Amino acid sequence: MALEFHRIDFQYGRKALLFAALDLRIDNPATVLLGPNGAGKSTLMAIAASQSSPRRGFVTWHGVNPASGGGDRAAYRRAVAWLPQQITPVPGLTVREQVAYCGWLKGMSRAAAWQASAGALARVGLGELADRAGHELSGGQLRRMGIAGCLAHHSELILMDEPTAGLDPTQRAVFRALVEELTDEVGVIVSTHQTEDLAGTYRHVVVLDRGRVRFQGATEEFHALAAGGLPVAGAGGRSGGPGTVPPAGGATGAGGGGAPDAEAAYARLIERET
Repeated sequence: MALEFHRIDFQYGRKALLFAALDLRIDNPATVLLGPNGAGKSTLMAIAASQSSPRRGFVTWHGVNPASGGGDRAAYRRAVAWLPQQITPVPGLTVREQVAYCGWLKGMSRAAAWQASAGALARVGLGELADRAGHELSGGQLRRMGIAGCLAHHSELILMDEPTAGLDPTQRAVFRALVEELTDEVGVIVSTHQTEDLAGTYRHVVVLDRGRVRFQGATEEFHALAAGGLPVAGAGGRSGGPGTVPPAGGATGAGGGGAPDAEAAYARLIERET
């Protein structure tokens, strides 16, 4: 299982390149894409979802390139699902109808999509709300409905862009528990700017800042950055880039895995020159 970005160049209009020859391979089923606002996370997720096209380069899932023509684009989009930050319910549809609609859009028959929608809603804990109008759901419930839509067509990888933004602590806890369960059966990549979203759910971390990969590795390695020097990935996510991050004074020790470790490591990785 691998999502791969090959020599990606991307820019908005006449602005400077956001990504320049970006190479990145993500093959862990529970990965968090961490970075500050404006780092390029949402753009990278949109490219991964084949919703945005790079100026140069391409993205593949299991070697399938959605830009290569033929049936590859449809096959890629059936396998790779995208949960944008804002989930907008379709007017006039119930929760179950909207989930079934997602399956139908991915090529399922109406009957198959309708049948799959019930199981998908039960999987995310929304079975009792199947007949409710979509616009009546809370923010956390809307995100779970979006995940149900991804599960209905048996996607292999779900991309989630800032899925916990705007949720209260209880909703965030419910959402994290659901994602943790899902990673046993489907790949998940979540973008966020909040270190607390690591919370033991994700096993792999990619830190993105100003269009460059600053770190890529296991969550334990990321936490250890707060205590001692580890190599920081250079552009393209390959190690041996700008060197190592020196120890952080006053940080908690490696292996603690707590929020202070994550916050200290993150702050030092994205530190800007003064």
